Amino acid sequence: MRQATVGLIAVAALLSACAGTPAALRPQAVQAAVSKTEGYLSGPLIQALADAVPPPPIAGSATDLADKSRSARFVTLEDSDRWLLATAHAELRPPLALQHFDCALGLRLGSATTPNLNRLMQRLFHDSDAAAELAKERGFRPRPVGDDPERRACQRVNDAGRKGASYPSGSSTVATVYGEAFAALEPQSATDARRIAREVGLSRLVCGMHYPSDVAVGEVLGKAVFEAAVATPVFEADLAAARSEVAAVRATGLTNPGCASERLALTTPLP
Repeated sequence: MRQATVGLIAVAALLSACAGTPAALRPQAVQAAVSKTEGYLSGPLIQALADAVPPPPIAGSATDLADKSRSARFVTLEDSDRWLLATAHAELRPPLALQHFDCALGLRLGSATTPNLNRLMQRLFHDSDAAAELAKERGFRPRPVGDDPERRACQRVNDAGRKGASYPSGSSTVATVYGEAFAALEPQSATDARRIAREVGLSRLVCGMHYPSDVAVGEVLGKAVFEAAVATPVFEADLAAARSEVAAVRATGLTNPGCASERLALTTPLP
């Protein structure tokens, strides 16, 4: 009971960065302002990145069986601190998702005070999510919660969600792109930013929404998407504008009050 209570505190604290903020500055209030932002990459380039993703493991293959064996062991984490942190990680839309990196960077992110950062990440979200969805169309692999209808997910998931494609992990793709972007914004924090990006991907294993190889391939795709975005003419200008905002946020000295709880949750050994 104590562990679950601590986990609930962790999730609540991590999301509280918007709770005490004026409504006009909360992530929910600025989501509409960035949700229609287009990405950096053209449709054909996104399709080419998706086409480069290898097909999912064949059912019954050594990789598939190893994936399913390890995935089954994650059931032991249900209702743990790490399980509850994974419920927060399920939100990947900017600007709210940027708070996943608060503790790694020692900042307080995810509000209307960083419009350039929000736009940068929304464009990257657009491209990475689109590439992952196109890759999923090339070969269907059921999710763990689809293979086992009785398995609990750490997020609200309907029948369509359970029956969705698992490979590659779009969440891992998006999280990896975010991690690479924060590494570019603050090179001194690159290791920590990439570590949290990987933890977000691992959360999808905890949730039973993806298999290990889905997450691993999602990471590869995310890095490819980011490299392609970096090569576009407008990316550097957007990065510079976002870097100025991040520096201003750092100067405020504000941090996320949930970081101690996050650190505790991340000490949970993974199976």
